[in-house]
Formats: sequence, structure tokens, C-alpha cells
Amino acid sequence: MNRRDALSRVALLLGGTIIGAEAFLSGCKNTETKAGVLDFSANNIAFLDEVGETILPTTASSPGAKAAKIGEFMKTIVTDCYPEKDQKVFADTVNKINDAAKKKYNKDFMSLAANEKHDLLVELDKEAKDYNKNKKEGDPNHYFAMVKQLTLWGYFTSEVGATKALRYVPVPGKYEGCIPYKKGDKAWAL
Repeated sequence: MNRRDALSRVALLLGGTIIGAEAFLSGCKNTETKAGVLDFSANNIAFLDEVGETILPTTASSPGAKAAKIGEFMKTIVTDCYPEKDQKVFADTVNKINDAAKKKYNKDFMSLAANEKHDLLVELDKEAKDYNKNKKEGDPNHYFAMVKQLTLWGYFTSEVGATKALRYVPVPGKYEGCIPYKKGDKAWAL
């Protein structure tokens, strides 16, 4: 699968475009990265892994986002592909999620129970969708929209996502348009 195909399929899953996709598709490294804007410490990467795992948890049939090392993926894409204005928004992600957790539960995100993490991220997702509905040209992207996009993109294009969560054929054969689909079958990764 080439980059363009992978990215278009993830965009289809997300229902639109992906932030930072232009640099990724062109294969160019972002030269706008400013030293000190981004803090991808081991703790912040573990935090992003936990947020990703809450979005795409491990199930009996497939591993979750932590298995795809989603925090490392976010670090790479944000650093190499996001323009400076999106890097600045993303830089505050950990603090904003922790602030929302403290406001709602009086605890930081990592201290929350699994159901509390889920409920908090559902609220943040609704906030991001409402923000995007009213977003004007030039407005910054919502931090949680970035995290969710990167989680889905990173997971479904990773080895574990493509081979464990999706049905994967490493060497595709001829096109067969009449393969039966049963409810609950995994989607194909091509």
C-alpha cells in the first residue's frame, strides 16, 4: 500500500481530511518546527498512548492503540508534518486534557478509571465537533480532533492495526467483487 492510498482510507474513516497530510504525502519534512515548541518526553508519549488506547482499546479480537505505539507515531507526524500553528495547538494537548479531567473529576487523566477516561474523551470529541462546525478559515485546529485523527491514522496504518484489526492480504490476488460480507466481518486492508 502506498502513502496516498493509506492516507485516503484513513481520511475516509474520519469523514474528511487529515491535518498535516500535505507534508506526509509529498514526503517532505516540515522545516517550520521550532525548538522548544513540542515536548515529547517519555511521560507525554505514555500519556498519548493512554489517550489513544482509550479511543481504540484492546479487545479480544485485536490489540489497541498502545500496541501500535501511537504516541511515537504522533510525535513523528506532529514534528515532521504539522505546520507551526498546529504544532503549537498540539503542544498544549496534554495540559488541556488534564485540565478537563481535573475540572470534571478532580484528578489528572492518568489517574482516572477506564470509564471516566472514556466519558471525558467523548465530551472532548463532542467539543471538537462543535468547534469544527463553527470554525472559520484561518482558525486553529482543535487539539482533540488532531489526537483522534492521529490515533486512527496511526493505528490503521500500523502493522498491528492492518493485520490484527483489519483483514490483510500481503499479496493481493485478482479482484473478486462478489465476496460475501457477514455482519461483524473486519474491513479489508489493502
